[in-house]
Amino acid sequence: MKRLVALLLLLSLCAGLIPFALAEETTETENLAYGDDGEAVTLIQQMLIDLGYLDTRATGKYREATQKAVKQFQSEYGLEVTGEVDGETEVMLLNAEYRTLENGDDGDDVKRMQQALRDLGYLDANATGKFRSATEKSVRSFQEAHGLKASGKADIETQRLLFGGSAMPKAGMVTPTPAPDLGDLTDMVIAGDGEAVEEYPYKKKLNRGAKGEDVKQVQTRLTELGFFSGPISGNYMNQTMAAVKAFQEHNGMKADGVTGQDTWNMLFNSPDVLDTSATARPTPAPTPVPYAVTVDVKNQVTIVYGLDDNGNYTIPVKRMVCSTGTVSTPSDVGEWTLSGRRARWCYFSLYGSHAQYWTKINDHIAFHSVIYNEVDYDALSLKSYRMLGSRASHGCIRLLVEDAKWIYENIREGVVVTITEDLPHDEELRYAVKAPPLNAAKNGPATTPQPTPEPNYISDGMPPQPFRKLVVKSSGEDVYWLQMKLKELGYYTGTVTGTYYSGTKSAVKKFQKDAGLYQSGEADVKTQEALYSDILAANATPEPTVEPGE
Repeated sequence: MKRLVALLLLLSLCAGLIPFALAEETTETENLAYGDDGEAVTLIQQMLIDLGYLDTRATGKYREATQKAVKQFQSEYGLEVTGEVDGETEVMLLNAEYRTLENGDDGDDVKRMQQALRDLGYLDANATGKFRSATEKSVRSFQEAHGLKASGKADIETQRLLFGGSAMPKAGMVTPTPAPDLGDLTDMVIAGDGEAVEEYPYKKKLNRGAKGEDVKQVQTRLTELGFFSGPISGNYMNQTMAAVKAFQEHNGMKADGVTGQDTWNMLFNSPDVLDTSATARPTPAPTPVPYAVTVDVKNQVTIVYGLDDNGNYTIPVKRMVCSTGTVSTPSDVGEWTLSGRRARWCYFSLYGSHAQYWTKINDHIAFHSVIYNEVDYDALSLKSYRMLGSRASHGCIRLLVEDAKWIYENIREGVVVTITEDLPHDEELRYAVKAPPLNAAKNGPATTPQPTPEPNYISDGMPPQPFRKLVVKSSGEDVYWLQMKLKELGYYTGTVTGTYYSGTKSAVKKFQKDAGLYQSGEADVKTQEALYSDILAANATPEPTVEPGE
């Protein structure tokens, strides 16, 4: 049956070469079921262990315990209980945060639930991580207060409500909260995600010889603003060109008499447009555009590049996880020069939803934050957050709130945004920008990630020692050096992140093959000694020379 190719990242570790794909693409593949073996099974087992459904180690063997855990998970998440991991079960596993908790359970998830119950006044005891009678009583009290079945078991529905931002404190508990500053609510654009957002969307460039209704529209607007006094003929000739040029000069634009996208938007879509009665705006001195942006659809990553010494956009400034358009409503592939249009909030009229920090890309799509059900920080759509890293939008580029804010504050008019589906799969990059775990109680990341300075790699310098065996999921300075050295030698083509995934494994295997070593894909001590052999030899302590007669 069809399963989401994005989830084949779980299988990419098996051979080191299986590509990481997008969440909305589909392919034919078999379910995982009783009797199966392999690394794909190991990864499914690890997810079940992390969620508390499986209490054995991940063996890579799909047997009774794994089948039972899968059935329990499917039952609790409302899936068909088959005991097999199909595409739907796999999606749920990747996005699941809760397991049903009951009397006798222990763990960090119990402690987190207890703390939430304490904060709301339902539990008058410490958060110990042990689910016993006092916790059961508090869960029952919470369920009764919210019209749920008062079972005392913290099922999925109970936890979703508890952590979903709409849970009520216990009656009589005073919880004064200051009204949040939601930003400038007058600065809101109304858009249909995937539909034109301008009242007068730009269609095409108009210059000498153009004819038609678009030309009449320009002539009418120029007349309203006081720049044109000729007939509304629909013919773009000398008089119209002179009026456009005068308009451009007065509004501080490049004056060429051509109605391109910037001129059109200033005429029809800018609140800052100046008519002849206003003081002319000086033409700004040209300055280099500081950034260029690439939206990598295949890896669901948005990358901002800065200028290098040669004036080219090659220096990565910021990498951000994103959600682009689904396969049925894809993001517009191509190059787009930004007009500078932005808004603090956006309302999507087709869907009744909102987003923060809207920055227009073209007449159909924009950068913006994950989705909110209302203009309220507590109304975050948890689904839109969990879908970051996979195709999920109607064409717009969704980002973490902090990343959308950065784009809103730094990416201005003239920046070129390239949206492409042609970049190679890069699992290291995917994991490097993965969204932090969601703290549903706070409607945001569980922690605010702090950027880690890149290690100081020196091409002919001594690598970090002592060497340790580096394998998939290893991370650290030594992994960073390994990737940099392999990249210099032409074996590694992915992003240098300091974390070891399938791209690094594949590069190590290629190096091992050329070096006559066992092709395990694991960078053991012998492999690293071979990789850095020239540097190790140059820095080796020479043997003492023994003179005759000594």
